[in-house]
Amino acid sequence: MSKNLSKIILLLIVAFSLSTYSQLDSVLETNKERTTAATASQAKIDSTQIKTDKASTEYKSVSKQIEGLKVYNAQKRKQIKRQKERMKEIEKTMKYASVLQRQIPPLARRMHAGLEQFVSLDLPFNSGERTERMKFIKDALDNPTVSPAEKLRQVLEGFNIEAEYGRKIDTYKDTVLIDDQERDVNILRIGRLVLAYQTSDLDETGIWNKETQSWESLPGRYRGVVRDGISMANKLKTVDMLELPVPAAEIVQ
Repeated sequence: MSKNLSKIILLLIVAFSLSTYSQLDSVLETNKERTTAATASQAKIDSTQIKTDKASTEYKSVSKQIEGLKVYNAQKRKQIKRQKERMKEIEKTMKYASVLQRQIPPLARRMHAGLEQFVSLDLPFNSGERTERMKFIKDALDNPTVSPAEKLRQVLEGFNIEAEYGRKIDTYKDTVLIDDQERDVNILRIGRLVLAYQTSDLDETGIWNKETQSWESLPGRYRGVVRDGISMANKLKTVDMLELPVPAAEIVQ
């Protein structure tokens, strides 16, 4: 009886072991399937994440481009608005262009006549150069091929040059009539205040008298003053004060 019981117990143990092994294999197989499924799911998740990141990057890039285009379009709208306003101004100006074109030539001639009169009444310096300039301007005014704008520019240029004369000190060689005799002299011009002369040998020094419209000799004490002024004009000496007789200012009636 004892041996039979032992056999039965052994058979039960073997049967239990086989059953356990069978269940274990089933569990392992199930776990393997789950692992495979999890791996596949993770691969899908990784693939989806990559696609999401790529889409997010593209979205950010497109958003930046859109913002840039918005700014660009806003600037263009402002430019177009200004251009339209400018076009209106040009259109308005063009309406008066023909009127202005008719008014410029007579205005330029009146200005030239006034400038010519001013030069004739001014101190007689650089006479040849200034006379030639007045003639050049007049020829431009008489030339039908010269545009009205260029005619006016020539006259204004003449005014600018004359204005510069009043702000500078200058010297040049010239021939003047002294005591009914022509003498080669050095001319000293200080703006439009003083126009003096001095012979090369420093023997004689004089000044232009605007009232008598003639040259007059100066006392000997002015010899060195005029000589220094000529040196200053030639940039051979530092500019300094010069004591010279200045005509009294005219009273405008």
